[in-house]
Formats: sequence, C-alpha cells, structure tokens
Amino acid sequence: MNFLQTNKKDKLYFIETWGCQMNEEDSEKLSGMLISMGYSSCENRNDADIIIFNTCCVRENAELKVHGNLGQLKGLKKSKKDLIIAVCGCMMQQKGIPQEISKKYPFVDIIFGTHNLHKFPEYLNRVLMNDERILEIEAGSDEIIEGLTIDRKSSLKAFVTIMYGCDNFCTYCIVPQVRGREKSRKSEDIINEIRELAKDGYKEITLLGQNVNSYGKGLEEDIDFPKLLKKVNEVDGIERIRYMTSHPKDFSDDLIEVMKNCDKVCSQLHLPVQSGSNRILRVMNRHYKKEEYLDKIKKIKSLIPDLAITTDIIVGFPGETEEDFEETLDLVREVRYDSAFMFLYSNRKFTGADMMPNQIPDEVKHKRFNRLVETVNQICAEINKTYEGKIVKVLVEGNSKNDETKLSGRTDNGKLVNFIGDKNSIGKIVDVKITNPKSFSLEGEQI
Repeated sequence: MNFLQTNKKDKLYFIETWGCQMNEEDSEKLSGMLISMGYSSCENRNDADIIIFNTCCVRENAELKVHGNLGQLKGLKKSKKDLIIAVCGCMMQQKGIPQEISKKYPFVDIIFGTHNLHKFPEYLNRVLMNDERILEIEAGSDEIIEGLTIDRKSSLKAFVTIMYGCDNFCTYCIVPQVRGREKSRKSEDIINEIRELAKDGYKEITLLGQNVNSYGKGLEEDIDFPKLLKKVNEVDGIERIRYMTSHPKDFSDDLIEVMKNCDKVCSQLHLPVQSGSNRILRVMNRHYKKEEYLDKIKKIKSLIPDLAITTDIIVGFPGETEEDFEETLDLVREVRYDSAFMFLYSNRKFTGADMMPNQIPDEVKHKRFNRLVETVNQICAEINKTYEGKIVKVLVEGNSKNDETKLSGRTDNGKLVNFIGDKNSIGKIVDVKITNPKSFSLEGEQI
C-alpha cells in the first residue's frame, strides 16, 4: 500500500473512539496507518492536523456524542483551514446516516465505514492532493484485509480479531447491519500475528469477535473456536489468553474442556444473558432459555471453581413486564456475576425491535435499572470480600490511575488490583496479598 509521506515532523492526528473493543482495534489500525505516513498522535484535538471520530451505533447515546462533538468542530475548522476531519465506524454503515452527516456538517472531509477502513490512506491522499470531499461506504464482502500496521496502545496486552460480523440478528441489535455477516480469519494468520506479538514482549492477548463461538464457519480448514484456543495456548511467550464475546447458544462442552485444560486461558468468562425471562429471550431472538443458560453456568463453575463470570443485561426491552424483570433479578442472584454491563434498551432503526409495541416508559426503565445496579453491585462487593487475605497473581500493567504511588494490574480472572509494590515489576506477573477488597477493585501489597 502506497502512502503519501509527509515531510513535516509536526503533523499531528487525534482519534476519538466510541464503542467496543473491535472499534478500539480499528482505531489502532488507523493510528498505525497515520504513523506510517509520518504523523504523530496528540492528546488535544485542538492541536491536531487530522481529527478522526470512530463511531458506534449500538446505543442512541453513542450517536448523540458524535453529533455533539462534530458540532464543536465547526469553529475549529474555520480557524484552521487545513484541518482535516474524518468520521468512520459503525454509525456510518447505517442507511442514510453518512448522507445526513455530510449535509449537516459540510466541514467534514472524509466519511467512510467499517468495511473500507483499510482505504483511509487513499482517502487522505485524495484530500491532500486534490482537495476532494469523500463519502465512501462499502457493503461487506468475504475478503479479509491482512497485514495492516497496528499502533498498539499497550506494550503488554493486545487485541487480536479472529472473526468479523454476526449472523444472529438479535432483535435489539444493529451489529449484523453495520459489521456484516460472519467471516473468520485463517488460523495461520491469527497465530502468526500472535507469535509476532510474543516476540515483541506482549504477555496477554484478547481474541475478539462478535460471537467467537462461531469461529471457523466457512473456512476450508478443520477448525473451530476450541481448536483455535488450543493453538494459541501453544504460542511461546504469551502468558494469558482472554476472549470475547461468547453467545450462550453456541457455548459448547468442548470449549469448557479447553478452558479447563489450557493453562494460559484465563479463568474468566463473559457470557451475555440479556434477560432472565424466557418470554423476553424468545422475542429478542436469542435462541436459548434461561434454564439452558443456567445449566452451562453450573457446568463450567463445577469444573473451574475460581472462574469469574461477567455478562450483559438489557433493561426495558419492549413488552418487559415487572414479572419479566423480577426473573432477571432472580437469575442475577443465582449466577452471582463478578460484574455486569447493564444497559437501558435503546431503540435502533432497522432492527427487529424497532417497531415493536409496548415500548417501556423511560421512568419505568430507570427505576428497574437502578434496582438491577444495586443488586449487581451488592453481589460484586460480596464476591470481592472473599479475596481478603488471599494471595493472587497479578500481571502488573503500570501505575494506578487513582494513586501513582501504587501499581495496578489484573488477576487471571480479571479482577483489578491496585497495590503497593516494586516498580521494576511492571510487565511481570507477581504475587499480591489482598488487604482491602472494595466493591469494584482490590487493594493489596506485593509479597
């Protein structure tokens, strides 16, 4: 790929990212492209020569942030005539949205989607050389672009995408429309990327996919997600392996066995339940019942006792009754999640739930949400309390964000630990004794 190199060392770029880990990795790729073109990153967008907004559309609030932030750039564009503004990501893949952004914010120079991210250097060249204004949104294809330069934001932990898209079409979710249908990377390409990360000193990787349990479908090789995990487990230098996200309907006994037997696969499972009501799960098009979900939880907990389980829960899905919500609370109390991502239902156009009757009033949503948060937080605090006095192994990531006199890192099962320790331990796995468990983190001392 030919890039237009810039001669000026002071050319700066700023990237704002909203959304999931896959969006974060996309931004790392954009950053890698810009560095290859001679640009450097900056912390303040007012200093930048190029500003990129990498957008999300899973919830309405994410879209409102985009509009608010774009509106703030109008004055900056007037004062900096050479400033280039680009908008990309999932929001741009929605029908009519790119045209709306282009019309409402005529100072935006480049608009592109998730499927043509690799063409950004070409778009930037066209703006710089021909003063073009670009709006290009491509539909998904079966092609996977390999070999893009990635500017990793951590020197210890890295995201590695193993597949793209989703075929599940949950009625609340717009991901299949904006990320496309499922397609898997070849295992050889994934393993080669991870080997390079190991050579560069990375200790932990997180395998990414909208539904990692679907990995391998459509590939000619005899491979599925459990087999891929075994391959990754054999890569020298990598010490911890995480993955997200799993769909409960595809979470298999084979995967449980691999998690139990592969020493590098972390004792952490993110398994989105979304609701504890079978009626709501059916309308959501989730393809499992709560009883099946609970059976899988019981099975994996029996084989991996120290497993930490996290989840996603939607509150206020259309038609959710008080009884439905109580069933969700009951499930939360039974599973006892270590943490949960909890969301108010957000209506998305072009999804199955878009025109459903019995939309829940905001007041009811918020009251239920607050009750759910209180329940989850209480359980999290009780679980963390059991760590008091225990010695845990922590991958030290750096200084604590809240107290620079302390170090910070995570346990094998994902617990955040802030502790007093030796700064020479950064990048290593060390033993820490927990002295003060808190609701959302642990505190301790290195031993």
